[in-house]
Amino acid sequence: MGGVDCSAMDLTTLLLVILSIGAASVPLIALLGLLVWMDRYEREPLWLVGLIFLWGATCAVAIAVVGSYVLLYPAEALLDAGTADAVGAVIIAPLIEEPGKALVLLLLVRSVHFDNPTDGFVYGAAAGLGFGMTENFCYFASQAVEGSVGSWLTLVFIRTLFSAPMHACATALVGMCFGFAKFRNWPQRFILVPAGLAAAIALHTMWNGLLVLDGAAGAGGLLALVDFALMVGVFMLMFVAYQFSLWRESKLLRREFGALVAEGVLPADQVAHLSSWSSRTFATDWLPDGIARRDYIETATMLAFRRFQARARPDQPFYAAQSTLLRNKLATILAAAASGGTFAPGDDSA
Repeated sequence: MGGVDCSAMDLTTLLLVILSIGAASVPLIALLGLLVWMDRYEREPLWLVGLIFLWGATCAVAIAVVGSYVLLYPAEALLDAGTADAVGAVIIAPLIEEPGKALVLLLLVRSVHFDNPTDGFVYGAAAGLGFGMTENFCYFASQAVEGSVGSWLTLVFIRTLFSAPMHACATALVGMCFGFAKFRNWPQRFILVPAGLAAAIALHTMWNGLLVLDGAAGAGGLLALVDFALMVGVFMLMFVAYQFSLWRESKLLRREFGALVAEGVLPADQVAHLSSWSSRTFATDWLPDGIARRDYIETATMLAFRRFQARARPDQPFYAAQSTLLRNKLATILAAAASGGTFAPGDDSA
């Protein structure tokens, strides 16, 4: 990461350094906001997403800097400068940065806010985008001092469209594996989480490796173009994986709501609306009078998730207890509406 000598700056350089702050942060924060918005059924708390983003931007970067320094020291002693730099980019950086970003997921996985692969995708992407923001700023500011306006714009374009999203995809992949593993047995957990981390390291290695190889082999940008094309494919696959995870949530909701109908807790005509993002978001004519829309939807949705989780993890009584509380709260909401009253969200501790 290059240093910036403010005394040597001219006006253009100073302006580019200032613009580097916005170029590094605004697009990535906007992308994170889009991912959070797309989480249709159970959005994660913004404060928690923000904290994980800050983890990536600070703690994960610190781990990467210290770890790379420790591992690069023997490489620089044994190899020439060019080879040591290549080893650092292709081998050491992925091995240090991916676990550093993913460590926050390990700390978070037992949280009640981390329920499924969709949550893992959002949290992982937040950590990766935070890391990418700090890394991008360091590169942008250094290029502002050492290069031209054109080279700065090129770097901003490439790193914003490819490098930072690569970090987001890599850590999101680990997060999804954590989410899949959380409500599965120990053998599956033992396989899923290391496999996700290995895939993230491999993705990072591929991205850095082809760029380094392009320069070392004098390919004239051909391998870089291949790298860009491969990353576009990765981004598309991750988008499909995210949509598939959201579809699984919708399927789970329909199944659990159907069971609640059979148990006499939920009216049958509510299932189609509660499990449809468009109806939940835009339609208003399906709710009985006297029901607070947001509280009702959140209660029913969380009840569906907690029912599934209680069956998947009978060893953790929290989920069964929450399921009972939410079931009682939902019944109270509907009973109040049926009697012509209005249920206030504060009427129940669930």
